[in-house]
Amino acid sequence: MKKEEWIHKFIRLFWIFIIGSVIGYIVEMIVGFVQNGHFVSRQGLLFGPFAQVYGLGILAYYFVVPKINGGNLKIFFVTMVLGGIVEYVCSYFQEFLFGTISWDYSHLWFNIHGRTSLLHCIYWGIGGILFMKYVMPLVKNIEKMIRNNYFRTITALFAIFMMFNIAVSSMAAARQEERSRQIAASNNIDVFFDKYYSDEIMNTIYENKIEVKR
Repeated sequence: MKKEEWIHKFIRLFWIFIIGSVIGYIVEMIVGFVQNGHFVSRQGLLFGPFAQVYGLGILAYYFVVPKINGGNLKIFFVTMVLGGIVEYVCSYFQEFLFGTISWDYSHLWFNIHGRTSLLHCIYWGIGGILFMKYVMPLVKNIEKMIRNNYFRTITALFAIFMMFNIAVSSMAAARQEERSRQIAASNNIDVFFDKYYSDEIMNTIYENKIEVKR
């Protein structure tokens, strides 16, 4: 694959991920408000309105859904399974890496280790149909802008910010997990995260986070 094709592919996938993450954040905020009667922080990263599990889910949709030969019913069932897999895997790795989970469906019927459930798989299936109807047209608009140098510059700067955002968010979460195990700060980086991303701050940002005992 030529360099230009790699650039096009990266820009396309990056913005699909961002669109999905922002849509997911909005959905989660609405759901949290309906469930609690007030807004509950559902962001997945320290900075910005992003719920990255949805970004990954929509990326999975992008790779699979256009290849489905069939109507909405087939799209529904395929994305129902696909979304459930993404949700399960994201929950597993969050617990494995940071000792926390952001959702627990153990109280629902037909759940799989509390990481996903039949109900939420149905939501993912509905999301797959909405993806084809509303998100794919946005992807086509991105295709039109890929060769624009200003758009490429914005993409590059935003990608740098997101890499920083993901890295700092991961380090802060890992340090909080260490604090939960009474591990003292061993370097200046640990001291920095203890000072600026204390448990109080982290728990405010990630209100729906649940610590898992290992």
